[in-house]
Amino acid sequence: MTTPVDEMSDDDVRVTIMRIIGDPSTGSAVEAAAQKAMDGTIEDQRNFLTTDRWTAQAEDDKVAVATTLHFAIVYNDRAVNKAAQQALNDGTPTVVRAFLETGCRLAQFEDDRVAIFRILADPTTSAAVRAAAEQALDEGTPEAARYFLEHGQFEV
Repeated sequence: MTTPVDEMSDDDVRVTIMRIIGDPSTGSAVEAAAQKAMDGTIEDQRNFLTTDRWTAQAEDDKVAVATTLHFAIVYNDRAVNKAAQQALNDGTPTVVRAFLETGCRLAQFEDDRVAIFRILADPTTSAAVRAAAEQALDEGTPEAARYFLEHGQFEV
């Protein structure tokens, strides 16, 4: 949305909201707020685009962090658990969004590196798996570590 809401035609406002509703990545709180706006006046619709959408997005983001926290507990991902709890404890939309955009990925990388070091510390780890684990650590990216844990260790 490049045109400011106050400069959009009524039809453009409605189309923008319908695109938000139709986007499969839209969360349930945003979708509900958008539907409510569509049932209201054009002022309600404009208000949704300028204000209510972001309030609902903050709610969806907290749900996403809570879901991530649940899985971190289930899978004993300590760094993700700690980062998610900190984001929820702070609770500000900016901090919660930052966790979802980068914090979770970085915390997962920390947990993945711990898992790889555990594999390396196991005396029964084969030379091929050990070499693949070391290569994943040498690459130094979250993607390499995740790939090794999900696929690489089983491919060698």
